[in-house]
Amino acid sequence: MANYDLVPIQEVGLETEVEMKSYEKKHERKPSAAAGGKSGGAPPRAAVSRVQTSEEWESGIFSCLGKNDEFYSSDVEVCVLGCCAPCVLHGSNVERLGSKPGAATFTTNCLPYTALCLLGNCFFGWNCFAPCFAYSNRTVIRHRFNLEGSGEATAKSIGCSENIRMHETQREHCEAACDLATHISCHPCALCQEARELRRRLPHPGFTAKPVIVMLPPGEQTMGR
Repeated sequence: MANYDLVPIQEVGLETEVEMKSYEKKHERKPSAAAGGKSGGAPPRAAVSRVQTSEEWESGIFSCLGKNDEFYSSDVEVCVLGCCAPCVLHGSNVERLGSKPGAATFTTNCLPYTALCLLGNCFFGWNCFAPCFAYSNRTVIRHRFNLEGSGEATAKSIGCSENIRMHETQREHCEAACDLATHISCHPCALCQEARELRRRLPHPGFTAKPVIVMLPPGEQTMGR
């Protein structure tokens, strides 16, 4: 009769359990990269931020006479208004832009600007209140036409735009502060730059492109004999 070695049942069960675990671990399915973001795969599309490049202004802030193009006469008019009657230029800009619904008229923006300008000149000797009233138009123009701000333009000019990384909200707060600083430091030039940009991009609301039909009277008629 053959002799067989007796193996304890507990040891056999332990070895079998270890082998099963190692087998399952070896043949375990790995989650695909196309699965959701929980598996550590590619991030969802909503998490990928797209960097939008801003456009440059049509003319610089110190380009008083604009460009030598079809808007040259309009640029000269803007320069004269910015130097002699900035209240008129501000009212024209707001009326053309329509940035304040229900109040975007020439009179309702020109008169408050004039009052603030007179107060600043009377009490402080310079126009210090009106720039705080008019700088918001520059922010609206940037948003509407996707134009670069003063801070972005300055960083680009000194070559450090790639090193500056800010959140969208922080960047917008910085650009709004730069808009205010631009108007306070060089208010007439900022008004003129905004007016040149608007006249190149938007027609005046008072001008219509409807054709005008001119009726000419008939010529003299004579009766035949």
